Amino acid sequence: MNCALVTGASRGLGKAIALQLAADHKLHILINYASNKQAAEETLTTIKNSGGSGELLPFNVQDHETVNAALDHWHKENEDKFISVLVNNAGITRDGLLMWMPEKDWDDVLNISLKGFYNVTRYVVNPMLRKRTGRIVNIVSLSGLKGNAGQTNYAAAKGAIVAATKSLAFEVAKRKITVNAVAPGFIRSDMTEGLNEKELSKLVPMERFGTPEEVAHVVSFLTSDKATYITGEIINVNGGIYS
Repeated sequence: MNCALVTGASRGLGKAIALQLAADHKLHILINYASNKQAAEETLTTIKNSGGSGELLPFNVQDHETVNAALDHWHKENEDKFISVLVNNAGITRDGLLMWMPEKDWDDVLNISLKGFYNVTRYVVNPMLRKRTGRIVNIVSLSGLKGNAGQTNYAAAKGAIVAATKSLAFEVAKRKITVNAVAPGFIRSDMTEGLNEKELSKLVPMERFGTPEEVAHVVSFLTSDKATYITGEIINVNGGIYS
């Protein structure tokens, strides 16, 4: 059975991606979360109520040993399953000007987004290499391409994943594994709840925020058989605010 592992899938963008992959590709969805079990269970219930299948897979993406232990255990219990799709979505923001940014805010953002990408991808890509197939989609950000005042840590993390996406795509292309990234702009989600949507929408040529579903459809396309010749690409979903 083919599975899709979506990190940070309990809410917002991750939830929308998990639901879309289940609906479009009939994949068994592995819903990763760090602490919000109730939200993760709600995501799973929605998938099952729509005729899909899935399970919860809790672990903190930034902790190397925790990631390995959780995935080792899952593989031992599911020898008939294969993670054919990985969506690296887990991430947080701790916004503030660099001159006043606490070291912890820098470390937390980099560790969850960038170290999390390393920990999970390094583990999952090895079975993909052996089977000579796989899809990896990294959720980055407009901030990692264009930059944004007050988000030096977030931009650094996402910009690094942009570069890593391109490099990893080179490394695994011969094994028919694609590696791409999706860069959302202003999307209605938990991360943008505190923003002034009315004012910020004026910066967007389409004059509105996007929805998680609009991003999820792009992720779904990149994991499909229709995207087998697309790799190393960064696709913007931002209403026209190009980098």
